[in-house]
Amino acid sequence: MNNSNPNPSAQLPSTPCYLNGEFTVLKDAKISVLDRGFIFGDGVYEVVPAYAGKLFRFEHHMARLDRSLAELRITNPMTHAEWRELTLKLIASCAKSTGASAEKSDQLIYIQVTRGVAMRDHPMLPGLTPTVFVMVNAMKLPSAEQRALGVACVTADDFRWEKAQIKSTSLLGAVFARQISVDAGALETVMFRGDHLSEAAASNVWVIKNGTVMGPPRDNLVLEGIRYGLIEEICRASGIGFELRHITRAEVRAADELLLSSASKEVLPVTLLDGQPVGNGEYKGKPGPIYAKLYAAYQRAIQEQST
Repeated sequence: MNNSNPNPSAQLPSTPCYLNGEFTVLKDAKISVLDRGFIFGDGVYEVVPAYAGKLFRFEHHMARLDRSLAELRITNPMTHAEWRELTLKLIASCAKSTGASAEKSDQLIYIQVTRGVAMRDHPMLPGLTPTVFVMVNAMKLPSAEQRALGVACVTADDFRWEKAQIKSTSLLGAVFARQISVDAGALETVMFRGDHLSEAAASNVWVIKNGTVMGPPRDNLVLEGIRYGLIEEICRASGIGFELRHITRAEVRAADELLLSSASKEVLPVTLLDGQPVGNGEYKGKPGPIYAKLYAAYQRAIQEQST
């Protein structure tokens, strides 16, 4: 008996989305099979959080979108103001479609720009019309239990390419890395290039030692998360030490606290790494005091933010 669905697209939601100048719904959105995003992964993306209908650190996300597009030699098809207008309109449309209030829910806005449609050929062909796609998903924040107890991670070698600073749609390396943690029953995979910390599959990683928050440097081996700047701002305002430098495996193992950061995780404590508790003394295997300060300040920043 064949249990396969003869029409998988029928299972796709009717959530509003935007594709190439038109508002449609996910189940009806279509691109060409010759779109270079489909053929080569030749495109970039951004994920912008919106709390209660308000875009969080929107200009920072737009600046990173500009940087990624410039690396791929793709002209940004919209101004920042046009992106803002589009995303807010889509948030309102999605809220209306579900009967919910945008002011009472949190969303993640996914923006993708590819080089466009052309016959398959590797060079970066000039003059193509970029493909623009935007959708909205409900934000799934960490649970109260994860915040109270922390999460487990595993480690692996970073086998991805050396242009990690581009937020590229070519994410097969991240897919493999994330699957390592899934197979191990962990939340994330913390990766190393040689002896140095790089990042996790879908998060930045922060090492806390003697009251200082440390992260890998801003270079081509790490995607600089928007929280890089936010965490630095919080640390400076709170009198917490902050340092970006190369961090060894031994330093990660000896950390007092270990944190993940991303749009959906915000900041999240790692309390178990490769089956061993993180930290020592009172906070061994438990979320520590620096995490508590960063998380509280992060929530204040959300409350103070505006579109």
